[in-house]
Amino acid sequence: MAHLSDIEIAQAKKLQHIKKIAEKLGVAEDNLEMYGKYKAKLPLDLIDEKKADENNLVLVTALTPTPAGEGKTTVSIGLTEGLNKIGKQATVVLREPSLGPVFGIKGGAAGGGHSQVVPMEDINLHFTGDFNAVEKANNLLSALIDNNIQSKVNNLNIDPRTILWKRVIDMNDRSLRNITIGLGGTANGVPREDGFNITPASEVMAILCMATDFDNLKERLGNIFIGFTYDKKPIFAKDLKAENAMAILLKDAIKPNLVQTLEENPAIIHGGPFANIAQGTNTIIATKMGLSLSDYVVTEAGFGADLGAEKFLNIKSAFAKLNPKCVVLVATIRALRHHGGAAKEEYNTPSVERVEEGFKNLEKHIENIRKYNIEPVVAINSFISDSDDEVNFVIEKCKSLGVHAVLSEGWAKGGDGTQELAKAVVDVVENKATQYKPLYDWKSPITEKIETIAKEVYGAVNVEYSKKAQLNLRRIDRLGFNDFAVCMAKTQKSFSDNDKLIGRPEGFTVTVREIEIAAGAQFVIPILGKMMRMPGLPSVPASEGMTIDNNGVISGLS
Repeated sequence: MAHLSDIEIAQAKKLQHIKKIAEKLGVAEDNLEMYGKYKAKLPLDLIDEKKADENNLVLVTALTPTPAGEGKTTVSIGLTEGLNKIGKQATVVLREPSLGPVFGIKGGAAGGGHSQVVPMEDINLHFTGDFNAVEKANNLLSALIDNNIQSKVNNLNIDPRTILWKRVIDMNDRSLRNITIGLGGTANGVPREDGFNITPASEVMAILCMATDFDNLKERLGNIFIGFTYDKKPIFAKDLKAENAMAILLKDAIKPNLVQTLEENPAIIHGGPFANIAQGTNTIIATKMGLSLSDYVVTEAGFGADLGAEKFLNIKSAFAKLNPKCVVLVATIRALRHHGGAAKEEYNTPSVERVEEGFKNLEKHIENIRKYNIEPVVAINSFISDSDDEVNFVIEKCKSLGVHAVLSEGWAKGGDGTQELAKAVVDVVENKATQYKPLYDWKSPITEKIETIAKEVYGAVNVEYSKKAQLNLRRIDRLGFNDFAVCMAKTQKSFSDNDKLIGRPEGFTVTVREIEIAAGAQFVIPILGKMMRMPGLPSVPASEGMTIDNNGVISGLS
């Protein structure tokens, strides 16, 4: 069936009832909250901190990607299938897809070919309603803010010019980036400038992914920083008594979702923050749930290792006390050609010379992962346009660096195509005695943390701060947020803040334009360059190629 589309492969597979998948994790049917036959939520009391500490966490990340992405999700799922094939009990733990990319240009996030999580259409669409709950909780806070400004009885004296909180919707809609609300007279509110972000960019999503339990979720929601009063006092969501109502909307969304892979192995999918703005990984709760129920957990962090993996290791793992034992770096020959100077129309044209030049990008990622005291494995995600000479070059070059590089054929062959990758990962996990360490201490000054990431991970020689960023630093100090983690917002197309600098740029300076505060998530967000929190649709959106028939069968969704 390798010639079939992703959705045709998924539809051709007879799914197991979700209770059968749960049995593989030792979870009884009574513990499942089922959403039909093939989806279920897992209760938080299944988390066992002792088992989570003992079991094995594997992070899948990538070299700096091309715009199409290099297949981290496909490799993550394929690796899970391969681990189960060689006798290891493994579960894949992933983020939930956003509807914006699904109907835009990038597509969904359920893997591809014979390495998919299913039911693919459900996962890529409304799934179990988690994104809807995040959106509603976010927008409830927006409504409470504007209601308080309007109120003559319970007014907190909020200065509308200082409000940092925006509304969200899970769709690419550029026309909502900057809007004016409250028009039409006094009965319709106080006019002010506002805007929409896409739901994965909401701090509520970041909070959901950082929360350790329901009480912690409520506390974090209450700590959301909104803006200032007219007399310069900070205002938080708890000042509006918003946290309990917001948490009520998230009472089911906090529970991880259980589905299955095409080879009937467990998959936990939960949370979905962007990786170039937020932390780009699934929830702490989902990761610990997987580690409580499986010997091996394979999880993924968005974009290249300079973004998703850096945040996974310095923010998520540091806060949740996770111990990743191996990092899989996904590389594609086409991406290496790209970083070697190939134009887009040449991505599929074999060139050992360009792959050799582009390898400098992968080599920097390898060096970076080792800075966390973790040994990487390189997964060469196979494409039909790859030449043997190019693949062999990467394998031999990695070998010279002491790194095992393995061809991963999960898309075409499922677990049969990833067993060698699985064996390489197990070798690192069981024989390297990894004890991960973060790059920085959260208690370090904000500028020190920023510069550690910029210099150690990106390879910058200097960091400059705009006047606005300097004012933001003083605000962070005044509010007492210096011991927060740093969640860098940067282009995914380059190590630098200039997306034109491909490969392994050197001698560059990064500029921090401004620094946002996500007090509930407990990190600050230095923004390098112009970051888009509300994407737009392409001139020919993916939605135009989608159809649904009278029986509800969907085509064109990928």
